[in-house]
Amino acid sequence: MTGSDQIARLRIILDKVKPPVRRWVEVPLSTRLDRLHHIFQIVMGWENYHLYEFRIGREVAYGVPDPDWDLPGSSPRPANKTMLASLLAHTGNKTFKYVYDFGDDWLHTVKLEGLAAPEPQTTYPRLLAAKGRCPPEDVGGPWGYAQYLEAMADPDHELHAEMVEWRGPDFDPNAVDEAAIRKRLYRLAPRRKAKIGART
Repeated sequence: MTGSDQIARLRIILDKVKPPVRRWVEVPLSTRLDRLHHIFQIVMGWENYHLYEFRIGREVAYGVPDPDWDLPGSSPRPANKTMLASLLAHTGNKTFKYVYDFGDDWLHTVKLEGLAAPEPQTTYPRLLAAKGRCPPEDVGGPWGYAQYLEAMADPDHELHAEMVEWRGPDFDPNAVDEAAIRKRLYRLAPRRKAKIGART
């Protein structure tokens, strides 16, 4: 088994939100970062409307390069040409940032918690656990989300009716549909189970 065949267990924390939003997921080290972006979108609950980047410190970023950016180093490196294994090799403490929606600026702290051999007859990527519901898209970042939750919890709040009309009357920040997440992940990797199960 090569290093890229290993499975990485990642913990994802959405920064600066309450109640906490956290996910634990397993993905192959050979996963390309553009594909990892789609995995994160599914497990977190985002709708993939906006741009993203994977960042190591303040100097290195991977995402969708912008050909119109003229300054050297100002455009992110191509995520579709980099694997998770390469990204982790450049992190000091096996931690990196995933940034989604540069307007709302949702920052996620991603930590490698461990590496293991793939389990036979197991489909990857795999959700291990989830805590906290993802905020609505375009709610205005952590500050806007806090205001949204405040308005939803108080029928007398000046923004309550507007928020209900925008996203509906029912939003439980603690509810996570793990079964739905796993179903979407399975669709993302329909051939992975047979491939890994055949290894000896």
